[in-house]
Amino acid sequence: MADGIEIGPVQGGEFEALLPLIAAYQRFYEVDDIDDARNRSFFRRFLAPSADGELLAARDEDGVILGYACLYWHFSSTRAVETVLMNDLFVAPEARSRGIGRALIEASRAVARARGAAWLEWATAPDNHTAQRLYDSMTSEKSNWLEYELDVRPNALRSRRSS
Repeated sequence: MADGIEIGPVQGGEFEALLPLIAAYQRFYEVDDIDDARNRSFFRRFLAPSADGELLAARDEDGVILGYACLYWHFSSTRAVETVLMNDLFVAPEARSRGIGRALIEASRAVARARGAAWLEWATAPDNHTAQRLYDSMTSEKSNWLEYELDVRPNALRSRRSS
């Protein structure tokens, strides 16, 4: 684990301190309609215990949240097993290169194992080479599956660049 960093589930009392990091992650992926109230409502569902997933926070010695991972309980019908989808992984720019991203992935792996899941999965943008260097340095395997998405909202604007 990264020196001086503690990782664990986000507690209800620190949830508001996490919201700016969630918005920063969304800005990184060029979301054009960031809404704090919607984020608050959506991400609150991942406070442990949750049937939907879990938010993990990386905290410094003072309890300041420097990064987070959002895990979704997920399934694979081809393997007929439960998986965990690490849908978000973000470290504040000023805290990068300290091993926090790797520590969050390892903590996510531990959560997946504790749940009895068979896989921890995640995706990143094709041009996010910094993240890919981290992922490639781990024992993770690149999937050869392609992701597609179909916007089903009426009159919706695209809110993400290609994934």
